[in-house]
Amino acid sequence: MKNHHILALAWVILVSGCSLLSRHALDEQYGPADPKRFDAMRAPLPGLAFRRDVQPILERRCVVCHACYDAPCQQKLTSWEGIARGSSKDRVYATRLREAQPTRLFADAQTASQWRNLGFSAVLNERDASANLAASVLYRLLRLKAQHPLPAGSILPPSFDFSLDRAESCPRIEELDAFERENPFWGMPFGLPGLTTAEMSMVTRWLEAGAPFEGMPPLPKQVEEQLDQWERFLNGDSLKQRLVSRYLYEHLFLAHLFFDNDAQRHYFQLVRSRTPPGVAVDLIASRRPYDDPGVDRVYYRFVRERETVVDKTHMPYALGAKRLLRWRELFFKPDYAVDELPGYDPDAASNPFTTFRALPVRARYQFLLDEAEFTIMGFIKGPVCRGQVALDVIQDRFWVFFVANHGVAQARDEFLDRQAQFLRLPSEEGSNARIIGPWRRYAQLEEKYLQEKSAALTRYTLDDNRPDLDWIWNGEGVNPNAALTVFRHFDSASVVKGLLGEPPKTAWLIGYPLLERIHYLLVAGFDVYGNIGHQFLSRLYMDFMRMEGEFNFLALLPLDRRREVRDYWYRGADEDVKNHVYGSLARLDVDSAIPYLSKDPLPELYAMLRKHMAPVLDRRHELTGMADVDLRRDLGTLAALRGPALSWLPEVVILRIDQPARVPAYFTLLRNTGHSNVTSLLREGRNLLPAENSLTVVSGFIGAYPNAIYRVERSQVPALTQAIAGLAGETDYRALADRFAVRRTHPDFWPISDALQDEHLQREPIRAGLLDYGRLENR
Repeated sequence: MKNHHILALAWVILVSGCSLLSRHALDEQYGPADPKRFDAMRAPLPGLAFRRDVQPILERRCVVCHACYDAPCQQKLTSWEGIARGSSKDRVYATRLREAQPTRLFADAQTASQWRNLGFSAVLNERDASANLAASVLYRLLRLKAQHPLPAGSILPPSFDFSLDRAESCPRIEELDAFERENPFWGMPFGLPGLTTAEMSMVTRWLEAGAPFEGMPPLPKQVEEQLDQWERFLNGDSLKQRLVSRYLYEHLFLAHLFFDNDAQRHYFQLVRSRTPPGVAVDLIASRRPYDDPGVDRVYYRFVRERETVVDKTHMPYALGAKRLLRWRELFFKPDYAVDELPGYDPDAASNPFTTFRALPVRARYQFLLDEAEFTIMGFIKGPVCRGQVALDVIQDRFWVFFVANHGVAQARDEFLDRQAQFLRLPSEEGSNARIIGPWRRYAQLEEKYLQEKSAALTRYTLDDNRPDLDWIWNGEGVNPNAALTVFRHFDSASVVKGLLGEPPKTAWLIGYPLLERIHYLLVAGFDVYGNIGHQFLSRLYMDFMRMEGEFNFLALLPLDRRREVRDYWYRGADEDVKNHVYGSLARLDVDSAIPYLSKDPLPELYAMLRKHMAPVLDRRHELTGMADVDLRRDLGTLAALRGPALSWLPEVVILRIDQPARVPAYFTLLRNTGHSNVTSLLREGRNLLPAENSLTVVSGFIGAYPNAIYRVERSQVPALTQAIAGLAGETDYRALADRFAVRRTHPDFWPISDALQDEHLQREPIRAGLLDYGRLENR
């Protein structure tokens, strides 16, 4: 072992020495690097515009892997500023003992030279202009792919590692000669076909010119006027307005805000600033939206979104006259007073039931309900939701309903005031949290809350308020946010409006306290740069959130059947876990008022809920509305597949069906993995039930990270179904992929990808962004 460490140290010294020699050679040939070279954008050449000529190429060929926190090497190609920032050998998603320095583009540094001080290395040439190509990592990696296309064969060799937590090389310019010699097939795009001659020529011309950028176009006057109107509203001087604006900001800071009458759809982010409207934004770049801003008065300002919109982080939220009227109705029409503003002490600021005690619960809850899909999307698309450990807390598919904002919810104002001490969240521990001690404390607080909640719920229901369908918010008959479906795709997830697929194994019924805590646990309170303690506490506490939602739903079932259903949902789990779902901790000893007619109440309840929600159900993804009856039948047969064969199918498959004399039709196949329960951290494989695997087939696109793309002729759909039904191992799957998959190595991969991306963006012009290929399989 000692010799092993000596050899490793020698290798590090050797590599470091080679890097120093390479840097010295570059300095001698092209002059020393100037880290300030791209602190300001360079004027474009005549006839060459970055946004018009270059950015579309980078978006379709590079951004599809290099965006968001999980961009390899933190290399974000979603904007000119991201390219100028460069790359880093440090990972955002990592297991760390201490919190890391945040490296958020446009927030934690503003210029290329500032990013160099944070350890980022240039991918553009920062030396003499004669080296604009030779000393550009970006150009050299694109050229490497042009010189060494993908190896022959439909499946790439094991040297291409596409695992989520693979080791990343992230070569600096002085390391690139050695990288090219050792990894000739690792040019960019990694593990995908290279750029066309025309695309490469355009990007080369731009890099050779010094990577000029013309800047963002000016905003239309109408948009500027609306920005001014909304900033005036958010920055009113009354204590009530300041508290309301803080609440709005802490729930919308991840949103892509746009004005509903803006045809061009410019997106903005809501930020905290040290400066008021009318003055340039002086950003307060805190880790969390409720951290102490360090100033006496915070101003809420809009900053323009400058990055490419990608599906995995895109959370659109419309602003307009109706929205403003709605917020005034919710927060300013009720008669209540705000006598003082809360501070930013972590213990209080992390607890919304303390911070916003003065705001009416009904107003807060209705604000969240109005855009419930967006609210849930925060933990689906926010930084917390990445990787298997972050997501093994939820089932692969479940339906979500909400407690109506009357009756039960209305009785909770005083109750929440009393319970605020028990509703504290692990995020108050900060980003350098311990695990064992804090976890015991929060588990005890949750147990106390469940007991208090159970007692209060029993008192309420005994007063002739037994659970029935009136407990369920129906969107006032117009709002499709009332019914949602959540899909887990192993290490990513999606949420959409509507009740998709057959009745699921489980469902959640969410009320205000639960919805608010989910947001402050996994969105407002989560720090992606936090240590392992912070990350694990967030994951472990989310178990409680799931179980609370399931308890609420179980209360709709007959009293004598609730434990039976709970036991089915939690097969193999210990009694302590089950008691959090329904038992000694969470209980309601009052029968449901729903008149059940069958001996199997759960499917009957699902059917009643479909009927109850029928007026507001979003049906855009359902197959039932398809005009092609024969295709609908064949896809229905595919969706009916069940069992172990589906274990070999990818989590998310985009299915393109080519039809004679018609445009291609697109569908998504979503594999739902069967689990005995979802309570085991890091031991998910022990709880798999392959016999209960199922498949959901939807129209259009669901999932930001497709694992595979299939292309079939209309006449081949039954054959695809038969092939999937017959899967029994990797050999069978490879035969299926040989017939139907558009693999990474497919010669027409990019034209097929472009058509797919275009259809997605055209079909969902507000909701959609570019899909990500970071989880595309190699099978």
